[in-house]
Amino acid sequence: MNPIQQINALGQSIWYDNVSKSLIESGELQRLVDKGVTGVTSNPTIFEKAIAGSADYDAGISQLTVAGAGTKDIYESLAIADIGHGADILLPVYRQTDGADGFISLEVSPLLAHDSAGSIAEGKRLYSRLDRPNVMIKIPATPEGLPAIRALIGAGINVNVTLIFDVEQYTGVINAYMAGIEDLIAAGGNPHHVASVASFFVSRVDGAIDPVCSPALQGKAAIANARLAYVKFQDMFISPRWQALAAKGARAQRPLWASTGTKNPKYSDVMYVDNLIGALTVNTVPPATLTAILDHSVAKLTISEGVGSSILEIGQLAGENIFMHDVAQKLQNDGVASFAKSFDSLMASIDAKRIMFQEKHGVVSAAHEAEMDAARTAALVNRMSAHASGDMQNHSEVF
Repeated sequence: MNPIQQINALGQSIWYDNVSKSLIESGELQRLVDKGVTGVTSNPTIFEKAIAGSADYDAGISQLTVAGAGTKDIYESLAIADIGHGADILLPVYRQTDGADGFISLEVSPLLAHDSAGSIAEGKRLYSRLDRPNVMIKIPATPEGLPAIRALIGAGINVNVTLIFDVEQYTGVINAYMAGIEDLIAAGGNPHHVASVASFFVSRVDGAIDPVCSPALQGKAAIANARLAYVKFQDMFISPRWQALAAKGARAQRPLWASTGTKNPKYSDVMYVDNLIGALTVNTVPPATLTAILDHSVAKLTISEGVGSSILEIGQLAGENIFMHDVAQKLQNDGVASFAKSFDSLMASIDAKRIMFQEKHGVVSAAHEAEMDAARTAALVNRMSAHASGDMQNHSEVF
């Protein structure tokens, strides 16, 4: 077995944090699945790089433009196509694991991060439009995101909770998931058909703390933080509350280690993989990290190693006035803002191409037609006014 398959055998799934039209159509995603990858994640930044950073989607943008689609409709159609095709490739994994794995994720608009009702409505609409059992809707773990997580789980929709940075945020996510499962059961739904992951971000924690902590603690915070999150996972998913739900077929919400590409060149390129291998977990990795795993990762259960040291390290950081929840809140806020910026940039790029294809194909948008109608009306009013005053010599018609 290759290292990915060896890690799978220890109970951790390796997902691919990347999606694009070329990845799917070239057969590369299928080749990765053949090597042991069992899921895919996406986010607004990934879609920005895929759609705005290549000409792969130009034909689709052109066709949708001619059909009269607006900018957001174009984006959604392109994203739905990629996610849908990816889900089809992963469907055999989903079936082989009885619905435990084989998922691909699509995030609601990051502009809805602080809008519970909007997130619920968009999550339901996207899930219905994709119409595949192995799709997860991504919702951020903001205070406004928690009710959306509960509502979507309660409606029988798979959810990937994103932008979790500390144990306190994570605890709220687990409670929202369990409440959603309770709602689903109360409504007569089957909880065995619902899956969820809680995406706990890793490397960004070291990126934020390393510049301000003592040298002895550099490169320690992220792994310590994640290991304590795993302890919380173990504690909450053996609780009486959960045991009652599990008895009715509910699946545990697995922790997913996200942001696991190593940013600091001084650290091992598999640092956030080899140190966080544990049962009932997922690690979603970017392309370079996946290559590194296949080359030299060591498959060994490590997530529970040194939990005592992890507690000590988080305490030492507090002694330096570095408090994990404060760091986590800033990172979550920054993450929401970063994804919103990527989304806005992507919309601007699609809009520019849409306008270009409108001009190329001689397509007149509804908005442009409205502007022309207004101009015609204004010209007519001016002409009638000028005629009524008897001053027609300086009047010019605009049509």
